[in-house]
Amino acid sequence: MQKRRVVITGMGIVSCFGTDTDHFYEQLLAGKSGIVPIEEFPVQDFPTRFAGVIRDLDTGEYIDKKQARRVDPFIRYGMVAGKKALESCDLQGSAFDKLDKKRCGILIGSGMGGMSVFSDGVETLLTQGYKRITPFFVPFIITNMAGALLAIDLGFMGPNYSISTACATSNFCISAAAAHIQRGDADLMLCGGAESSITPIGLAGFVACKALSERNDAPEKASRPWDKNRDGFVMGEGAGVLVMESLEHALQRGATIRAEYVGSGTSCDAFHMTNPLEEGVVLCMQNALKDAGLPADRINYVNAHATSTPAGDLCEARAMKKVFGPHMAAVKVNGTKSMIGHCLGAAGGVEAIATIKAIQTGMLHPTINVDSPEEEIADIDVVLHHPEPHRITAAMSNSFGFGGHNCSLVFAPYDP
Repeated sequence: MQKRRVVITGMGIVSCFGTDTDHFYEQLLAGKSGIVPIEEFPVQDFPTRFAGVIRDLDTGEYIDKKQARRVDPFIRYGMVAGKKALESCDLQGSAFDKLDKKRCGILIGSGMGGMSVFSDGVETLLTQGYKRITPFFVPFIITNMAGALLAIDLGFMGPNYSISTACATSNFCISAAAAHIQRGDADLMLCGGAESSITPIGLAGFVACKALSERNDAPEKASRPWDKNRDGFVMGEGAGVLVMESLEHALQRGATIRAEYVGSGTSCDAFHMTNPLEEGVVLCMQNALKDAGLPADRINYVNAHATSTPAGDLCEARAMKKVFGPHMAAVKVNGTKSMIGHCLGAAGGVEAIATIKAIQTGMLHPTINVDSPEEEIADIDVVLHHPEPHRITAAMSNSFGFGGHNCSLVFAPYDP
């Protein structure tokens, strides 16, 4: 059976730059940093005291006010991004009512789940005893609940579950959602990821891993992919959700098509809990090209994973050179995390939006803070300092997670 074509018709975001996808991309094009000192809890004893924090999120009419106060922030982020994604493709009112809800699904994952609710519950247990634990404790810490509560609000009865593969979570969710559409399980899927782990225990955990930058004197310059002076990644948070539809479904309802999903690839390094393996990254990107049915020379833009870690950045750079070979010189590359930090399980969703906006606008955002580039990227065309116009033929967006979980997505301009 021939696979159905899958298109992107809507996008919703919760980010350190707000909840409007156009404004989000404008900030990226301007090279703005969203990294700020953490003020939400005491950090004076931490070696890292900054992050890509979300502040003053107005959930408005997107979530019941009582529920919005109770749920973990990652659930709030996922629900708001999901509903804004539907809003962005005019699925409101009578248009929404006409949807066959049994053929609409949700696949929104999280790498860490309800960190705030979990931390509060542990403190309550230790100080007040088990009888004071909220009955919402378990529902609001598990990773599937953003999608579950969104489905309850929307009435979507199609495929609904979460995938958790650390920093590759969103890409795996988008890939799996597309597969449901391709094989006819659903006509429309909301998919992506949500994360909110900038909490005392979340920060402490990554500090203990020695994974974070400690550039406290200049937070906005801390995330610096491929720079010789990078010293670790910067925590971010938020949500990125796509509306994906079968081409037939989108055309039938007269939807505006933003881009086409053409394939994805996955692999496992089977190597180390936190260190990447070049062979695994190569295999992942090759599998994505194979699934998309594209030769390597059709890709001319890569939104790189590029976390600003000493080992990860160069591993990805070497892998790209192996995959693209002589064509590497014609491939533009940038790193969104240089401005918003690493959104962990939400990173792939947020970066998929950046990739699709690049396809739509014909403009690539810069990678900031690369003041002393590594010699190994001298032959890679990394977009630095200023935005660049670029007509994208096909784009790849990479995400690699702790545990060696790799997933690459391939998007292209929609060609009827």
